[in-house]
Formats: sequence, C-alpha cells, structure tokens
Amino acid sequence: MKAITPDLEYLSTRQSAKVLQVSLGTVQKMVELGELIAWKTRGGHRRILASSLDQQLARRKRAMRQKTTQNCIAMGIFRRVENSHELIESIQCWQLKVEMEVSVDSLEGLMKAVSIAPDLIFLDALIPPVEQVHLIHYLSKNKDTQRIPILVDEGFIRLHPGVLGLADENTVGVRSQYPEVLKEEVQNGLIDQNPLIIGYPATNPELESTLGEKNRNELLEPIFIQALNRKCV
Repeated sequence: MKAITPDLEYLSTRQSAKVLQVSLGTVQKMVELGELIAWKTRGGHRRILASSLDQQLARRKRAMRQKTTQNCIAMGIFRRVENSHELIESIQCWQLKVEMEVSVDSLEGLMKAVSIAPDLIFLDALIPPVEQVHLIHYLSKNKDTQRIPILVDEGFIRLHPGVLGLADENTVGVRSQYPEVLKEEVQNGLIDQNPLIIGYPATNPELESTLGEKNRNELLEPIFIQALNRKCV
C-alpha cells in the first residue's frame, strides 16, 4: 500500500487506485458504496478526499493485522490517563491478548474508533454521563463503529433513564447543546436495549468494599470475551 503525499487534499481516481493498489473500477465502486468520499469537477473528473483514503488504508492495515494475530484490538476512551495505565497493567495478566489503543479526549477517541474500527470500545466510568450518552450515540450511528460492542459502567446503565435530569449538573448549569439527542436515546432505548452495549462493574458498591482497582480490572477479562462473542453473533 502506497503512502499519500501529505500536502495533497484530494487525488484523482487513477492516483487513488495506485495508492490502494486496486483497479479504477474498484475505486469507483468504493465511491458508490460510500467507502471513499469524492466529488466531480466541472469537467466531470472525480476527485477523492485524501483523508478518506487514509482511513481506508488504516482499515486495511488493521484487517491484515487481525489475519496474522489472534489479539483483540480494543479502543479505550478515558477521563484520566492513570486509569488507562491501571487497565493496561491488568490486561498483561489476562489469557486473552488485547492491544489497547487509548485516548483521554472524547472527540479524539471517536476519531480513533472510526479510523481503526477496533473489536470493542471501552468507556471509562469517570466520563460524565451526558458525555457518555453522546459518545454512545455517535458510535452507534456511524457506519464504521455501529456494529462494535461498547463496554460501559453498569452504574451508568442504571442511571441512563435519568440522564436527562442530570444534564444541567454535568454541564455546570448550561443546558446540553444536543437535548434532542438525549431525548432520542431515552425514547428509543438505544442504550439499555442495545445488545452491543455491555455493562462492567466499575461502580458496584459490593465490589468496592471487597476489591481493589486492580482486582476489579481483572474481572473485565470475561466481559471482554463476552463482548467479542456478542460481536460475532
């Protein structure tokens, strides 16, 4: 697979075919399927957005990696970097081999998730509830991530029907910019009825008194396996 010249914002169909190492017909079909973003010039020539080619190359790289390894590729979106370190440390002791991509910024995490299309997505329990609703909404709507299991705190799932009431509290007195999104999620049951939304016991009071953070993370291995099995159904 060829690298794309950094200063190019768009390429011709022929250039795109060379980058992807496919035929012109294949590129045209990818455009028709929405796998590549393109438009036509006044002269009728098709131009393809370079960033969409980058995303396609990233998907191919991931697919090749999955063919040569049995590792699970996970995307973790965290509130604090130390939480990601604790989970990654626990993962080293699992029988399941996990490659964890990490982001401590929700927008960056969304972009990474779309780019690498991981096997599962893990949302840190410390992410504010309203922010989690938005993350789940966009991950569930995007064609590149909508079939990927999302692991969320069980406490958040129990809280979800009341998330609308917490909007002001979580936005420091400012109403959410997307109240219609929150309302849609509550009415359609996208979170609590979605089979790809899987809870993990991050804030279970019974576990809190008997387990440390490290041991609680160790309990995530069977939940990761459950998520991978759910993806295959």
